[in-house]
Amino acid sequence: MKTEIITSAQNPKIKDLLALQEKSKERRKKGLFVVEGRRELLHCIGAGYEPFTIFFCPDILPHSDLKEIEKAVGSRQCGWVEIPQQLYDKAAYRGGTEGVIAELRCKESGLDSLTLQENPLVVVLESVEKPGNLGAVLRSADASGVDAVIVCDPLTDLYNPNLIRSSIGAIFTVPVATASSEDTIRWLKDKGIKIYTAQLQDSEWYYDTDMKNGTAIVMGTEATGLTEVWRKAADAHIKIPMLGKLDSLNVSVSAAILMYEAIRQRNSTNK
Repeated sequence: MKTEIITSAQNPKIKDLLALQEKSKERRKKGLFVVEGRRELLHCIGAGYEPFTIFFCPDILPHSDLKEIEKAVGSRQCGWVEIPQQLYDKAAYRGGTEGVIAELRCKESGLDSLTLQENPLVVVLESVEKPGNLGAVLRSADASGVDAVIVCDPLTDLYNPNLIRSSIGAIFTVPVATASSEDTIRWLKDKGIKIYTAQLQDSEWYYDTDMKNGTAIVMGTEATGLTEVWRKAADAHIKIPMLGKLDSLNVSVSAAILMYEAIRQRNSTNK
């Protein structure tokens, strides 16, 4: 591979890297996002994302890991930039990221980008605001084999560095789309997928709800819950028992409970 060596923080490529990390506007404008760490980068490349520039620090990144990344990139055309540790420490969004930072091209994230299996299990999040919550939901979605996660009317972009970090790469292993609530409702109904909204009012227990066929579990924000458009579109309203003094679980915990209930029901049917 042909490698460029950069030692100055004033280099335009370093400035562009920092801007992509810090500003969603720059990510949208350039169609690029940033990933740190060997594991996350390999997940990303494995999911079909195209690397644009890979920055590495040989004082931190073992030569064997660099060769592994180079093998994963294969014949794809991308820039390779070697930087010293003091510059890497300045450019890294977080500590302990194994000496590699990469810029990659964003992918299409509309509903048409999703491919579903028979009787799919889909998780829908409306107006999710906290990157950490979305990242945690994606980790559970990966673990439970969910077909897709749809983020409706998002208040954070999918390539926010905190989201990528909190998902531990699941943002790249789980099919994810963004769309308006109205478009998502039409899309789900066209495909015959039942819409189950998680809410406390006028609801039945989640374990009494049949999730063995095509199912969309819809979650709102912790502060305001779901909007009326989802409540009206629902085939059923479902709730999780609250036996303590509080009436709310973290949205990522609630989503995990409901995902695994769907998996439990489907596994019971297959036995």
